[in-house]
Amino acid sequence: MPPEHVRKIIKDHGDMSNRKFRNDKRVHLGALKYVPHAVMKLLENIPFPWEQVREVPVLYHITGAITFVNEIPRIIEPVYHAQWSSMWLAMRREKRDRRHFKRMRFPPFDDEEPPLDYGDNVLDVDPLEAIQLDLDETEDSPIIEWFYDARPLIDTPHVNGPSYKYWSLPLPVMANLYRLGRTLLSDHTDINASYLFDKKAFFTAKALNMAIPGGPKFEPLYRDMDNYDEDWNEFNDINKVIIRQQIRTEYKVAFPHLYNSLPRSVSISPYHATKNVYIRTEDPDLPAFYFDPLINPISLRGATPKNASLVSHEDAIFGPNEQDDDDFELPEELLPFLDEKSLENDITADAIALWWAPDPYCRRSGHTRRAQDVPLVKNWYLEHCPPNQPVKVRVSYQKLLKCYVLNELKSRPEKAMTKKNLFRQLKGTKFFQTTRLDWVEAGLQVCRQGYNMLNLLIHRKVCVYYTLRRKLADSGLSEPELFAPRLQHEPETC
Repeated sequence: MPPEHVRKIIKDHGDMSNRKFRNDKRVHLGALKYVPHAVMKLLENIPFPWEQVREVPVLYHITGAITFVNEIPRIIEPVYHAQWSSMWLAMRREKRDRRHFKRMRFPPFDDEEPPLDYGDNVLDVDPLEAIQLDLDETEDSPIIEWFYDARPLIDTPHVNGPSYKYWSLPLPVMANLYRLGRTLLSDHTDINASYLFDKKAFFTAKALNMAIPGGPKFEPLYRDMDNYDEDWNEFNDINKVIIRQQIRTEYKVAFPHLYNSLPRSVSISPYHATKNVYIRTEDPDLPAFYFDPLINPISLRGATPKNASLVSHEDAIFGPNEQDDDDFELPEELLPFLDEKSLENDITADAIALWWAPDPYCRRSGHTRRAQDVPLVKNWYLEHCPPNQPVKVRVSYQKLLKCYVLNELKSRPEKAMTKKNLFRQLKGTKFFQTTRLDWVEAGLQVCRQGYNMLNLLIHRKVCVYYTLRRKLADSGLSEPELFAPRLQHEPETC
């Protein structure tokens, strides 16, 4: 159906007190239980900052009772991460220049104020320009044509087709996306940097009722931590190891069975992982293989075994280095192996960087995901809070980390259930139609429908209240006298 059809229905149903809509009131109240789902689908498809306008498919009731956004936004994870990373830079500039940033008044609509009509107030207004980072035509040539599209690469061989379920990207594209996405990624390449600040360490700290410095504090898992050995103390138990000095929390978490008297439900985390000595290159002009100044040169001094001979093997064959009459020479036609092959090409350094890149840049193909399932700044609060941050930032880090640990503890494998599609069932009935609308229009329709439902619900409850008061007045009884027979038969409750 054309969008004007649902637009006219919503406008006609602006005043539900009209008698011609008396049969639609029950439908509007019945749709009240679907409003949370409609709001969830609306927020799920919210436009991104780099989109000027987003047109979404909608499923609406023929009476205008409810409007659903009938789409699951699927994205290519490395492209989506790089887009938001570029937004991090662009929106900081926008916030500095104050071009699009404006403080919003909440709530945007008053309780008694009906939401705006899209056709009268928004339809003829030009939308603001999208916030996009200016890409370089030379450096960003692999992605500049499609980077800010609504569904990138939809008409290319890199995506399986209109279903948009699988993607596969070449190396130059992945290297360009990784260069843009470094802003939101961690600077740590070695997993040992998260020692005693990982998931198992937080589980152990929670079980022992301790707080790792910089980490969250939980409610006690066991309430009998202090009175477990009331009959045995350090004076009458010969098996107890007495440590007079204070033991650090890190020691108790790292070695729970050694430094705790009653360790229960603890998780043993690895003490050390293989050290990663990869150094990320910041200068694109450096060659792929070079000696970084951060690497200390390894001297052979002290590495010579004690039983080594005084004359080295090379000197025994070719003679000493100071010998002038060295007759040994390599023939001119002798060349090293693979001499005709170049050591590197234009994408060697990018390939090495992608080899050590974190998720999602460590793979070149995969399944598309829902936009709401992709973590953007999760690795931020999984690390220690940077120093010299205000208190509110440190508290936010700890709250997010606490929520993450609790979710990891309570997560269970999903049960096999029959998948039911609500929108497919509604679309199969004669009471629902489909069309495509601007996201803002769909949002205003949901606000209008919720406003109408709330008015109808209040009107119905108030009518019941007034009917009860009229019965009381006609019978000459007070409210306690009217309900006295019923209260006699009901049991007392606390």
